[in-house]
Amino acid sequence: MPTTEQFISESITPDKDTLNTTQMARGEPGLPQCFTWRDTQYTVAELLDSWKESGKCTHGSEMYLRKHWFEIRTVSGEVMKIYFERKARSAKQAKQRWWLYTMSKP
Repeated sequence: MPTTEQFISESITPDKDTLNTTQMARGEPGLPQCFTWRDTQYTVAELLDSWKESGKCTHGSEMYLRKHWFEIRTVSGEVMKIYFERKARSAKQAKQRWWLYTMSKP
């Protein structure tokens, strides 16, 4: 039975005790091994892919690293695309840096 990728685009809350410190030591966001979305906790079982998204700087023509993307499979079988925004969208959302972009249920 084929699965359908569902667009979500909502913030997630990473479990800070499960952040990947090896990635953080390289200056990258540490992919959380557990996070909460809509009052449900998800655990990462497998990292399927990762990539980075760049865009032009707002003050010139330099390129700026904007997002770190991760495609993951959870312990419960969902395949999710999540990302970390290097710059908050607004002062109001300063603590919302991790986002669930899409999800496919098993």
